[in-house]
Amino acid sequence: MVFTLHRYIFGQLFRVFLLATIALTLMMSMGAIVRPIQKYGIGPEQVVPLLAYFLPITLTFVLPMSALFAASLVYGRFASDNELDACRASGVSFTTLVYPGLFLGVAVSVTTLVLSFYVVPAFVHRAESTIKANAEQILFRNIQRKGYYAIPGVPFRIFADHANIETNTLQGVVIVESKENTVSKLIPAEAARIEFETQKNFNEVSVIAREAFQIDKHGQAYSGLTTVKSTFASLLTDDIKFQRIDDIKRIQADKMNFYPIRQLAQTCRRQLAIEMLNERIAARLALPAPENACKFVGHDRIVWFTAAGCSAADKATINLHGPIVLLELDKDLHTLICRWESQTGVIKLESDDFDATLDMILDNPTHDRGDYKGIAQTHAIKYLPLPQDIQSALAEAHVLDAIDGLGTPGSLLAAPSHLLLQLRQQVTRKIARTILEINAEVHSRLVFGLGCTLLILTGIALGVIFKGGHLLTAFGASSVPGAVLVIFIMTGKEFTKNPSISMITGIIVMWTGLGVLILLALSVYRKLLKT
Repeated sequence: MVFTLHRYIFGQLFRVFLLATIALTLMMSMGAIVRPIQKYGIGPEQVVPLLAYFLPITLTFVLPMSALFAASLVYGRFASDNELDACRASGVSFTTLVYPGLFLGVAVSVTTLVLSFYVVPAFVHRAESTIKANAEQILFRNIQRKGYYAIPGVPFRIFADHANIETNTLQGVVIVESKENTVSKLIPAEAARIEFETQKNFNEVSVIAREAFQIDKHGQAYSGLTTVKSTFASLLTDDIKFQRIDDIKRIQADKMNFYPIRQLAQTCRRQLAIEMLNERIAARLALPAPENACKFVGHDRIVWFTAAGCSAADKATINLHGPIVLLELDKDLHTLICRWESQTGVIKLESDDFDATLDMILDNPTHDRGDYKGIAQTHAIKYLPLPQDIQSALAEAHVLDAIDGLGTPGSLLAAPSHLLLQLRQQVTRKIARTILEINAEVHSRLVFGLGCTLLILTGIALGVIFKGGHLLTAFGASSVPGAVLVIFIMTGKEFTKNPSISMITGIIVMWTGLGVLILLALSVYRKLLKT
C-alpha cells in the first residue's frame, strides 16, 4: 500500500515537474541567447547549437523552481482533496508521505551540483568554441551589415567598403587602432585578408593589408604588404563562475593557468624585462671605451653599439641618447655590413609573449657601407633576443615570483619604476581577487545545491498548510524561503569578493542562509506533526 502511494505521489510530482521545467526552460533559454546575438552578431545557423549549449545554465535555475512548484502544488492538492487525511486515518504517517518529495529534492540537489560544477562550465566552453569557430563569419557578417567590426578585447576596428566571405577578403579597408580612447594608428589599404588562429585560451587574428599606408605619431609610411596582428581572449570562460572544478584546482595550484592573471603577468614581465635590460645597458655604457660597447646577437647579424646614455620609458621601451654609434656585422663572417650614427633611438620589446624579441630603431641615422654613405628616415633592426639570463630569470615558471619580489631585498631590479610597481600591484590585486572569487563561487554553488532539498521540503509543508487557499498561494509562500536563501548567497558572495571584508565573513553569511532554511523547515514540520 505504501509503495503504491509513493508511486502515485511521485508520478504526480514528476508530471508537474516535467511540464514546469519544459515551459520555464523555453522561456529562459530564449532570453539567454539574445545577448550573444546582439553582441557577437551570430547567424541563424548558430542559434540552435548555442541554445543547446546554454541549456545547462538555464536548468541550474529552472530545476529548483520547477521542483518547488511541483511539490507545493501536488501536496497542496493532495491535502485539499482530503487524501492526506484518508492516508493518516489508515495509519500512514505524514513523514512517510513526504518520501517522494524528499527523493525529488535530493535528485534536484545532486543534479544542480553536477550541473554547476561540471556540466555548465563544459557547455559554456563549447558555446565559446562555436562562436570562435565561426569568428570569420561573424566578422564578415558585421562588416556587411554595419560597415565595420570591433573584435572583443582587440584594440582596433576594421572598416571596409565590401566584404567577401567566400574569398576571406575585404576591399576598401581602413584599420583604426585606438589606445586609451585615442586613435594611435590609422592604416588605410586597398584590400586585406583576414586569418584566425584558434588557441586554447585565446584567438589570434591577423589582418594582412595590401597596398597600405601606416599613419601614426611618427609620420606615415607606405608598405606593399602590412600585417596587423592581435589576440582576443575568451568571451565567457575568463570568468571564475564558468570554470570547472578541475580548472579551479589547477588555478589554485598555479595562478598562471588563469588567463586574465597570465595576461597581466606577461604585461608586467615585459616592463620588468626592459628595465632589467636598461640597467644592464646603462652599467655597460658607463664603462670607459672600448669596454662600453653593448652587444646583441640576432638570427643573422651581430649588433655592437655605444651611446651617451639610456633611460627606461613607458610601454617597454628604452630611449637611447646620442651620439649613438651602431655597427652591424654578418653573424657568420663577422664582416662589417654597415655603420650607423644617430642622435636618438629606442629599443622596444615587441610584445608580451615569453618568446618576444627586441626591436632597435634609430631616428634619422647616417649610414656608411664603405662604398656608399647616406641618411635614412629610420633604421630598424628586428628579432634581437633578450639576454639569456634575463629570459631564464623571467621564464614562465618563475615570473610570478619575480614580480612579487619587486621592491624587496634580493629583487631582480635595483630601482623599479613607478609604472612597474603599478603593474605589480595590478597583478597582486588580480591574484587576490581571483582567490576570493574562487572561494565565493565554490561555497555559493554548494549552498545553493544543498538548499534545493530544503526548499522542496519546505514547499511540501507550506503546500499542506495553505491547502484551503488557492493552489498557487502555496507556491508563492514557498518562494519566500528561496528568495531569502538567494539573498544570503548573493550577499555572502559580495562580502567574500570584497577585499575590505574578511573572506570568512562572506562564507559564514552564505552558510547562515542554509542554516536559516533548516530552522524554518524544522519549525514548519514540527507544527505539521503536532496537528
